[in-house]
Amino acid sequence: MNFFDIRIIGRYFINFLLTFGNAFIFFIRSIYHSFIPPYYFSSIIRQVIEIGFFSLPIVGLTGIFIGAVIVLQSSLSSTLINQEEIIPKIVVITIMRELGPVLISLIMVGKAGSAIAAEIGTMRITEQIDALITLNVNPFKYLIAPRILASLMVFPILTTCVDLIGIFGGYITAVLQFDHNLSVYIKYTMQFFDMHDFITGLVKSTVFGSVISIVSCYYGYHCQEGARGVGFATTSTAILSSVLIILTNYVITLVYV
Repeated sequence: MNFFDIRIIGRYFINFLLTFGNAFIFFIRSIYHSFIPPYYFSSIIRQVIEIGFFSLPIVGLTGIFIGAVIVLQSSLSSTLINQEEIIPKIVVITIMRELGPVLISLIMVGKAGSAIAAEIGTMRITEQIDALITLNVNPFKYLIAPRILASLMVFPILTTCVDLIGIFGGYITAVLQFDHNLSVYIKYTMQFFDMHDFITGLVKSTVFGSVISIVSCYYGYHCQEGARGVGFATTSTAILSSVLIILTNYVITLVYV
């Protein structure tokens, strides 16, 4: 290894440290401004509607097919004994612990995360953020904090919706397609509904929502190079958010189980 190679490695390492430092500072500032007054309640409500309400159709569609696919795969397996007792357990536990929060968060990366990164990135390259600073408006208070707070409120609600709709989708498939007994399915669904699993899913969704909002705001806020930079910000948001969701899902599962 010659001196030129060492300089290249050193340059990449220093750039990595600078990027990591900037991201950490952005994270601390975002959390600070999210929980310290004043608040822009109109912006928070608008973000709750955009992130949460407009996502309900895709959340419902995803949830009902999650439950249906779980029942379909389980019922087609000849190794299961007493399917009417086991399948409700599989549906409830799988959806509440893993598939509900994780799949919805991965979908919301593309639905909400990319939109946030593109919106803030466009404001950056059109100098709207600089205009806010000129008007003595803190961009973290006006742009970043409402999106983080809205995500913290909305993601647990969306996860609850997908849990209930997913269980209902499994119920429809099991009863109508595989002729399971209605009362037996409801009985075992209620029996295996565990509050610990439900709360674990809500904790995961809250963490995933904060990850998506902070990552998307970070890439949008530091967007450069015009339209090409906006595309890079949205792509980077989708990639990093997805990786962090999978990583944090493992950590939370390790802690809670």
